[in-house]
Amino acid sequence: MKNTIERYMEHSIEDTSTTTLDQDTEQRKREATVLAKKIEALEASKQKLLGEELESCSSSELHELEGKIEQSLRSIRARKAKQIAKLKVTESSLVKENALLREKCKLLPQIPSAASKEFPPRSTLGQRTEVETELRIGCPGRGTHGMSSHLYTNQ
Repeated sequence: MKNTIERYMEHSIEDTSTTTLDQDTEQRKREATVLAKKIEALEASKQKLLGEELESCSSSELHELEGKIEQSLRSIRARKAKQIAKLKVTESSLVKENALLREKCKLLPQIPSAASKEFPPRSTLGQRTEVETELRIGCPGRGTHGMSSHLYTNQ
């Protein structure tokens, strides 16, 4: 008797699960069909908003499209105006910070940089200068032949 009841339970569970699977499959097929139709409608709407295939539109559909486009433009302009306002606030704070940093730089003592020591002042650039050099040929400590010359450079 127990075996009979167990077999009955197993078969009834299998039948229930098979029925449930069939129902789920049918439900998924219906959902897929509905979603495919929605996708087609959205693609057609997108093409119309982009100005494609407008020949088949009636005048009321064209007015509806015009309203949608104007509404989109208003929302875009509002969003961009907010972005511009935010950027202007950021700009003003950066300008203030820049002014403060310039003031701090003016208050610091001027430290001569290494670059200014290496290069002559700009006022001497382009002028002729005389440089005296001594050239010695030979080994140090032995007799060397000295040569002195004057070079003119134009920087």
